[in-house]
Amino acid sequence: MKIVVLCGGLSMERNVSIASGSLICKALRERGHKALLVDMFYGLEDCAAPLDSLFENLPPVEAIPVAGEPDLEAVKASRKWQSPSKVGQGVFELCALADVVFLGLHGACGEDGRIQAALDLMGIPYTGSGYLGSAIAMDKDLTKQLARAAGVRTPEWRIFSYRSQTVEAIADAASLPCVVKPVDSGSSIGVSIAHTREELVEALNENRPLGRVIVEQYVKGREIQVGVLRGESLPSIEIIPKVGFYDYRNKYEAGAAVEICPAPIDAELESKLEKTALKVHRLLGLHTYSRTDFIVDEAGEAYFLEINTLPGMTPTSLMPQEAAAVGIDYGTLCQLIVEDAAGGDVAR
Repeated sequence: MKIVVLCGGLSMERNVSIASGSLICKALRERGHKALLVDMFYGLEDCAAPLDSLFENLPPVEAIPVAGEPDLEAVKASRKWQSPSKVGQGVFELCALADVVFLGLHGACGEDGRIQAALDLMGIPYTGSGYLGSAIAMDKDLTKQLARAAGVRTPEWRIFSYRSQTVEAIADAASLPCVVKPVDSGSSIGVSIAHTREELVEALNENRPLGRVIVEQYVKGREIQVGVLRGESLPSIEIIPKVGFYDYRNKYEAGAAVEICPAPIDAELESKLEKTALKVHRLLGLHTYSRTDFIVDEAGEAYFLEINTLPGMTPTSLMPQEAAAVGIDYGTLCQLIVEDAAGGDVAR
């Protein structure tokens, strides 16, 4: 098949996305597909060849390691086409020539439903969930509201707006210890655990440019995540950071965390986590795959944190590890995701 692997974009998870996209593209080519890696933000501004010829003259692609957090202002400034569009030149035109678009995007413009809605309007098949489920899952507040209403245990939380409250007022209203995080971002970017007022104020100031922030009850416990693939739950995986919590560095720096799959938990808890992951996946109307994050406290109680509609696909990402635990290698995982997208009349 002709496949466009969209990556990059203009979110704080840009570098993770590029690493995911390069590996996906490489794996799809090894499966015989004509796969092209395209940065959604830069597009094809340096390409002079006719678009329909690109699938016949595939440029080389190599796995790209995850870099640190991107300087988005520098990324914007370096694009030759100085347009307010977050989609680069030629991207949609090339996608229209493909059989499937593999979304290797993460964060804003990739995981929040906007690119899905655009592709829907153009009639272009793409991987993962549709625009509505993606948009809801990206918003931690909406997701937690729906999960709680469905009987899923989740830490207490409050949403604060910097437009109506000062950092000091938010700090006064919050209870310590707590977790401060963006409402609609991933890869633990902007996430902090605050045990003191000083740490809380620092975390709130870090998130001020986003406009809103979620302040969540801190639950001390084990970090366990569960993937869903094609309507079935995958084995759980436990993450044990060597230093601190599971932040951006511990997620993407090799050796920074110990990851155990299946997680060393009893069968009853494993079953509960798997059922909850499936329940939230279906509750939001998600499609093909997702990954749900939990904290299990010292009493063995599981708390739902969030769900990811486009899980990371880097060499250290959790979804590929969970799939491997049931005999699905990386290339097969990518192939299964593509097959679901190309399957035709699938309700999103």
